[in-house]
Amino acid sequence: MQLDQVINITAHPIHHKHYEQSCKLQLDKKGVLVLKDFLTLSARSAMVEEGINKQSEAFYTSSGHNVYLTQKDPSFTDDHPRNRWVQSSKGCITDDQVATDSPLRTLYDSRTLRSFLAFVMGEEKLYPYADTLSSINLHYASHGQELGWHFDNSSFAITLLIQSPTAGGQFEYVTNLRDSNQEDMNYEGVEQVLNGQMQASKLSMSAGDLVLFRGRDSLHRVTPTQGDTTRMLAVLAYNAEADIALSESARMTFFGRLE
Repeated sequence: MQLDQVINITAHPIHHKHYEQSCKLQLDKKGVLVLKDFLTLSARSAMVEEGINKQSEAFYTSSGHNVYLTQKDPSFTDDHPRNRWVQSSKGCITDDQVATDSPLRTLYDSRTLRSFLAFVMGEEKLYPYADTLSSINLHYASHGQELGWHFDNSSFAITLLIQSPTAGGQFEYVTNLRDSNQEDMNYEGVEQVLNGQMQASKLSMSAGDLVLFRGRDSLHRVTPTQGDTTRMLAVLAYNAEADIALSESARMTFFGRLE
């Protein structure tokens, strides 16, 4: 499959410098960039079909965690924002389960797209994961499943909403709530968000949209899915360095296997 059969090139001329620069300015300013209707209708339909066909192969997890994605710290009480537990649940198929002729594969392997993403995110170059599981993931959220409040470990995330749920599945975020470089965890601000005392922004996101998000210092979540239609989200995961694999503990947690 050719790239222009997957990407709506007319609306998103990712090979043009002016478009690249415009996208980079938006991401740098807001910490999030939504490219509406990034996929062609035929490509998205093929992705939905593949997702439905593969759903029975997904690895499902339901677990508690704190917003920092770390172990509890016994020097804090359980109700301290450092130790407060939230819930996340989802299904996932991994890179090795994505078909070789999938439009997701066409996207991920495209040098043109990778060059565009690297420029917009201020990276010299982007590389795939060295392990066989982590580069392309397709996440499923059925009725009641959610992604709890958290900060990302990586500096950026690239996602494609493949299928919207009937209701729910709302992406909410609070930008620059902490400064991880200065080891400022902003427990007070996190507590306000967890208590519903600080209003989060809601991201307008439709099926077929590509989203770039800087989540290391921006707290975010996805609210519980409602209804019979499963929310399907593809994650295109890259590294700024070559030959990096997701840790074995992370692979077991997220995928239930090492290879």
